[in-house]
Formats: sequence, structure tokens, C-alpha cells
Amino acid sequence: MQIGKMVRLERITNRDSGNIVIIPMDHGISIGPVKGLVNLAAMVNKVAAGGANAVLMQKGMVPHGHRGYGRDIGLIIHMSASTSLGPDPNDKVLVCSVEEALKVGADSVSVHINVGSETEANQLQKLGNVAERCTYWGMPLLAMMYPRGAKVEDQYDAEVVAHAARVGAELGADMIKTNYTGDPDTFKTVVESCPVPVIIAGGPKVDTDEELLTMVSDAISVGGKGVAIGRNVFQHDSPTKIVHAIAAIVHEKASVSEALTELKG
Repeated sequence: MQIGKMVRLERITNRDSGNIVIIPMDHGISIGPVKGLVNLAAMVNKVAAGGANAVLMQKGMVPHGHRGYGRDIGLIIHMSASTSLGPDPNDKVLVCSVEEALKVGADSVSVHINVGSETEANQLQKLGNVAERCTYWGMPLLAMMYPRGAKVEDQYDAEVVAHAARVGAELGADMIKTNYTGDPDTFKTVVESCPVPVIIAGGPKVDTDEELLTMVSDAISVGGKGVAIGRNVFQHDSPTKIVHAIAAIVHEKASVSEALTELKG
């Protein structure tokens, strides 16, 4: 791996575990200024205090939120966009360049690809182009690979999740974010078939903290390298505490019961 990529990856991963806890905060462009992200700077500060390694946001929000009130935390710039109001929310377009991300101080960039969507071909071409620019500049690339489209009957099915993850690796991504398949045995097949680190998406808002932490623990237990959890963190009653509990599992191999005890304490 290039030295530039290595240096930047060190800024957003835990030195001891080699894993990563990312809090995505790009929802303002897709679904609007939802609860928890109205004051972006305040939320960045809360998740940084909990031990998150990086936050993920669109380029225009960096002056309004990154590092909150001075806490050090990694920055991932999301380069893709679509809105829930558009004719096809699965059609992700590029709204940023690697060079722009470098100028605002990014430690990594991310691209969202919906494998199986009607515009899959264009999205894959853009991913390949972004990967080339990331190699040129030494910028780590996180590919968000989701199986979504007419042929996808179950976006959590291990076979299609593994396919989507592998596509990202094949086109040059350094890390893959994708769906958790629902149980550790099937998710293990996703991890084993992908040559680059795989992290899980947080998905829809869960009913209980235990459900969330169990998902995190199960993914890490079979080789997952971290998490990227948004709404289940920034809409939590205590974002700092839930991040701390997640980080305990991801970086310290704490059990779910131990993480719950820390959360409640």
C-alpha cells in the first residue's frame, strides 16, 4: 500500500485493534436535517468524546461541523449523493472530487454504489475512476456497496452481499461498507470472500441497545473490521455513551453484556 494511504488510514483506525468506528453524518442530503444532525458540530463533539475514529460528511458541511468544538477526530468526505425526493434515490451521482476532499483535509473519501440498480453501470464506472484518483493521491477509498435493484429480492442475503462487497474490492476500494447479513455464520462468508476490510452499516433504527451491540459483536467475531453507524448513534438518547459501548466491542473485544454495563453506567 502507498505510504500516503497508510498514513491517512492510521488517522482513522485504532492503533491497537486495527479496526474502525465511523459515524456517518451525510443524511442531510438524502433525507434532510433529521433529529441529531441539526447542530452538526455538537454531534461531532459527542461522538468524538465517545471514542469514534471518524465522522463521514459531505464537503459543504466541513466548515460547519468537523472537529466540533476542537476534539480531534478523523474526517471522511462522502463523494456520492441523491435525495429521497428524486425520481430514483438509488441513482447515486458524484458531487465531489478527490482533489476537493484533499483541500478540506480529508483522511479518506467514500463512494456509494447500489449494485443491481438501473444505473449500476454508470456508478461502477465512477467508482473505478475515483479509485484511480485515490491511488494517484494516496487517498484511502471506502466503498459503500449495497445490493439494491429489481433483481435483488433480499438485500441482506449473504450471496448478494458478498457479491456487492467483492465488486468494490475488484474495482480498487481499500475498505468496504455493506449490509450485515443477520447472523455471524453468513457474514463470515462475506468477509472471507473479500480481500479488503469489511465494515457493517448500522441500518435502520433498532428497537434496543442490546440488539445493536449484538449485531456489532457478531460481525467483529467473524472478522469484520468495524462499523459505520449513523441513526442508531446520532438519534440515541446518549450518543457519547452508545459510541463508547460500540468502541469497547470493536476495539477491546468487550462482550455485549460488558458493553451494556458500561452504557448503563
